[in-house]
Amino acid sequence: MPTWVRNCWYVIAWSHEITYAPPKGQVFSRTVLGEPIVVYRTSAGLSALADRCCHRGAPLSKGRVEGDHLRCGYHGLLFDQRGACVAAPGMAAPPRAACVKSYPVVEHNRWVFVWMGDPAQADLTQLPNNYSCCSVDWHYEPGYLHYDTDYRLICDNLLDFSHLSYVHEATLGGSTEIAQAKPEITNLSQPGQRGLRVRREVARVPSPPSYQRIHRFEGEIYRWWDYDFVLPGTLLMRSGGRPAANNTVDRGEVELHSCQTLTPETEHSTHYFFQQSHRSGMGDAELAASMHAMLVRAFDEDKDIISAQAQSLAMAPDFQMLPLHLDRALQQFRQLLAREIAAEHSPAVEVLTPTRPVHPVRTIAVHTEPLLK
Repeated sequence: MPTWVRNCWYVIAWSHEITYAPPKGQVFSRTVLGEPIVVYRTSAGLSALADRCCHRGAPLSKGRVEGDHLRCGYHGLLFDQRGACVAAPGMAAPPRAACVKSYPVVEHNRWVFVWMGDPAQADLTQLPNNYSCCSVDWHYEPGYLHYDTDYRLICDNLLDFSHLSYVHEATLGGSTEIAQAKPEITNLSQPGQRGLRVRREVARVPSPPSYQRIHRFEGEIYRWWDYDFVLPGTLLMRSGGRPAANNTVDRGEVELHSCQTLTPETEHSTHYFFQQSHRSGMGDAELAASMHAMLVRAFDEDKDIISAQAQSLAMAPDFQMLPLHLDRALQQFRQLLAREIAAEHSPAVEVLTPTRPVHPVRTIAVHTEPLLK
């Protein structure tokens, strides 16, 4: 059984990574769910094709863009936006079999998404609301990390913020009170969104080092984290802090919005796209650069411990993790992920009855257990 859902939008790139300069644009390639994909811009938008020529298997990313077409750099076959070969050197017309797989692709709030499952099921309502990636009200620097790690371990990390107290003591955390706070966990109910909502708050803690770049607090502060975590592995988080004495007001001196998403490259490696936005008008470029540097430092802390965890688990394939109360959110998300994967791979069966004719093949719904309370 695979470890990922296919009928999902996966981020393959930030918008700025794929340029367009007619008549020759940039050819961009990245592997998603074990499939090399080439993406390029056309006059009408974007095209995403399998990065493997149907002729001799050479990567199309070694070729070049010609207008709205992509030419293989090995033997010169020319492919259109849908992956059909429209010209081959020395042939009046290429055979119908000369084509490569195409993928639904969409650009949404500066993330470029590819749909990895059934193209007929590509659903725009499942795109995440990463609004601060494309809003004049927010400012940030885009980020990317590559992990040689199963993406599910990184999901676990994002679903349990108690680690802020220890992994990020000198960056994003700053207090063991964060680990003591019990999160509120609910299921998302918006159409198209499959995931959880997690809220955690602490009433009185010291201001963390990352906040000092935004606002100098006197005394303890009230902090909160309120985020949605949706399939396939996307965190959309509102967070902030204000003086502990003013914990009833709606907004704080620090108000942030973070968009982070995980795209499996293979079963053992992951693309990590991230940003953390602050409200515009606060020394935008300088503050964004400073916050980005702190975020990269913190995410390197995550990467160090998660990579070490992955190596430890690889050495003990029979090891069974011990579930604790800290794991509620990640357990519920793992259950959701397992159900969605099973539903995509549920067998089709024939229904036979003695009193009616044989019905066509139909898909049987998968029974699911209730989420942990």
